[in-house]
Amino acid sequence: MKQMFLLSSLLILFIFKISAQELKETKFTSKIEEVTVFLKGAQIFETSAGQIPAGESFIVIKGLSPYVDEKSIQVKGKGNFVIQAVNKRIDYLSGQKVNEEIKSLEDQIKKIDQNQEETTIRLDVLAQQENLLSANKSIGGSQNGLNMTQLKQAMDFYESELTKIKSELKKLQTKLNEGNLEKNKLINQIRILQESGNKSTSEIRIRVKADVAGPASFELNYLVANAGWYPKYDVRVSDINSPLQLNYKAEVNQNTGVDWNNVKLRFSNGNPNESGQVPTLDKWELNFARLTTYSQKRTTFTSVSGRVFGEDGEPLPGTTVLVKGTTIGTATDVEGFYSLSLPQSASSLVFSFIGYSSREVPITSSSINVTLFPNSQMLNEVTVTGYSSSNKRALNNSIRIRGSSTLNETVDEIAMAPSIQTIVQENQTTVEIEVAEPYTIKSNGEKTMVDLKAYDIPANYLYSAIPKIDNDVFLVAEINDWNQYSLLEGESNLYFEDGFVGRSVLNASSLQDTLQISMGRDRSIVVQREKNEEFSKKRSIGSNITETREYKITVRNNKSQAVAIQVEDQIPVSVNSEITVEALELSGGKIDPQTGKVSWIIDVPAGSQKELKLQYEVKYPKREKVILD
Repeated sequence: MKQMFLLSSLLILFIFKISAQELKETKFTSKIEEVTVFLKGAQIFETSAGQIPAGESFIVIKGLSPYVDEKSIQVKGKGNFVIQAVNKRIDYLSGQKVNEEIKSLEDQIKKIDQNQEETTIRLDVLAQQENLLSANKSIGGSQNGLNMTQLKQAMDFYESELTKIKSELKKLQTKLNEGNLEKNKLINQIRILQESGNKSTSEIRIRVKADVAGPASFELNYLVANAGWYPKYDVRVSDINSPLQLNYKAEVNQNTGVDWNNVKLRFSNGNPNESGQVPTLDKWELNFARLTTYSQKRTTFTSVSGRVFGEDGEPLPGTTVLVKGTTIGTATDVEGFYSLSLPQSASSLVFSFIGYSSREVPITSSSINVTLFPNSQMLNEVTVTGYSSSNKRALNNSIRIRGSSTLNETVDEIAMAPSIQTIVQENQTTVEIEVAEPYTIKSNGEKTMVDLKAYDIPANYLYSAIPKIDNDVFLVAEINDWNQYSLLEGESNLYFEDGFVGRSVLNASSLQDTLQISMGRDRSIVVQREKNEEFSKKRSIGSNITETREYKITVRNNKSQAVAIQVEDQIPVSVNSEITVEALELSGGKIDPQTGKVSWIIDVPAGSQKELKLQYEVKYPKREKVILD
């Protein structure tokens, strides 16, 4: 009885499988209409239409990225039919096209190798000819001399032949170098094809049931990995009496395996890969200091650069490099190089590349080279079935702020070309910037810069100097009500008085009402801090030691206009009741007793200078020692 039941079950499963396999498949072509690019990942919106047959059948949409998140797939259909199920699977047959492309690239590399081998042989022959020519410089032997005519002919021959050899050597060496460059490009392209696409694409299979044949259209959206964007800025100030020009840009990178051709782009500050779970507060256990581990103070760096390699030692172009916990990042160039400005809170970098395990590296140097290793489990096939869902982009409770980024300024009476128009949409938990014009971004891992907004922002300008640390003066632009611009933390290129002055970090994560943007160093203002040795003395009075210090700060304005400068210095702050610190002379500066910081805001006329004095006194017991210098 058991055996009969088992046979019956197997027969039913077999019949069901056969019937499922016999369902007709209809291929629909699809087009990417919109892409919402997140800080990590992207949401793709596609449309597809065609004719469906009567009865049950599969609508198959092919040529999708292999990095589609199957749990995120949502399908909406229009027509006289019912969607029964939706699933995604890897299309391994599409890998044949990739293999053909790889074979074509490998054939090109073989051709380059053959040409370089022939070139190397010719280089060897020329080198031997040059050696032979040089070895026979002795003309006429040691006994027989040459007349002037013969000597001139010999010299002309030697010069002519050697020039020909040298010229051909140079051309051949140039040819070798060009071949190596082209070969590296082909190798990198093969690596991207092999490691970024799993040699396959994916397809979405929609099971439908229709009473009669007829037209059908579908709207699909899903999340895809290996794409993202980083906010970048160009900050321009013509002079301190003009508004600040802020060009907001998106540095986009995508290696999804599918090109985004002429699509509508949105850039969101959201990250669907982050957990939305509220964190919990763990128990805080307090113990004696000797049983507590203290972390050493970390050295801070303002920038970091380096290269990223694969395990074979070859550079990995298109590797994303992100400052952990921020929106500051970039992608490596064709030679694997990267460079980033760092915020003060930066502690580690996260490196990720398609087909490789991500790697987090602490920032312990201004130069960091990294090797990534393949992750064989990254692209395992997973087939998931589900149901269709009628889903539209939620626009409820949103604020739409329309604006054009057209610049009003003119240069030599010729109107500046307008920037791309964008719409800022503030949702409940995220902000999106919508680009009005369609854009094309290829799936090659290269960085593409997209202009988002251009602002003319009223700003207050102030020069800032901390001569105890740095003798240069920095221009700082202060922006009030900056939250209205929907900025994110990111790198900024600084331009002052029509010249590039450096890079900085726009700290849009600040909690202050006023956003400060450092505009770099101004060499036209000079600050010097000198210690007055005559006043700086050490005396013994009773059971105490008294030490005094005086520093003279000189500010020289070499500009053609008056400037306001904020100067900061400090006196020590005692943390011991037996040590007392007293400020003697501050030249009108304001002191914060909690931090010991002394600040001045002074107006310095054009071509003049001002002096400030900082004097303080420290008393402590004779038996102890303090370090003041």
